Amino acid sequence: MDNLSHGQIIGIDVSRDWLDIHCLPSNQRLRLANTAKVHERLSEMALSQSALVCFEATGGQEWKLWAALDAAGVTSRQLPPAQIKAFAASRGTRAKTDRIDAELIARFMVFRPDAGRTLPHEKIRLLRALMSKRGQLVETRKRLLAQIKAHRKLGSADTFEAMDAELKDLLNRQVVTLEAQIEQVIATDAGLAATASILRSVPGIGPVASTMLIAEMPELGQITGEQAAALTRASGRPRQQSPLGPL
Repeated sequence: MDNLSHGQIIGIDVSRDWLDIHCLPSNQRLRLANTAKVHERLSEMALSQSALVCFEATGGQEWKLWAALDAAGVTSRQLPPAQIKAFAASRGTRAKTDRIDAELIARFMVFRPDAGRTLPHEKIRLLRALMSKRGQLVETRKRLLAQIKAHRKLGSADTFEAMDAELKDLLNRQVVTLEAQIEQVIATDAGLAATASILRSVPGIGPVASTMLIAEMPELGQITGEQAAALTRASGRPRQQSPLGPL
């Protein structure tokens, strides 16, 4: 039998509409709708069984479930997909279905009980959301500029000039607004401000890159200047600046 450090391990494969669940050591399988009501039900089940709940990072589809579990006091971990994939390969598992993935996630947690990360605190989650929206707007602006260039080549720029100028101005203002909100979140949290200051002091990491690192790697909260420099050398990233000025 698996050596479990918790009463149970609940592995979940999260998709937009469904939660495929595998429980250890009982090997119980469930498929439930990915809804707030089900999140509440899962939280109650996990608490009653002293279970550790784990799931892969799915690009954001797991965050509502994760927040609900955390709010209920359930121990939960987000696992890197690459590690689950390597674990599946080591077991010779080639088939890939949601049910199989849920079992792999649960068994990986038994194999590596220290793996994964806990839910970042609220301000980190807010930074992630703000940076994601900023990225969407910057990408939209890039596409708009490409379209403006194409219109000029086709000789149709005059037809869309006023419309394109208005849209470009709107996108610029929205990006500036988001950047101000991002800076406000960092400035009002002593820990985030200290981490940002250390990261931004290192050549190669600018305001945008430092904020992305803080949002995606909250474990950097204890980083030192020497560690930040090592991180920069490892990444080889050029210094990034906001297209509209520093954050």
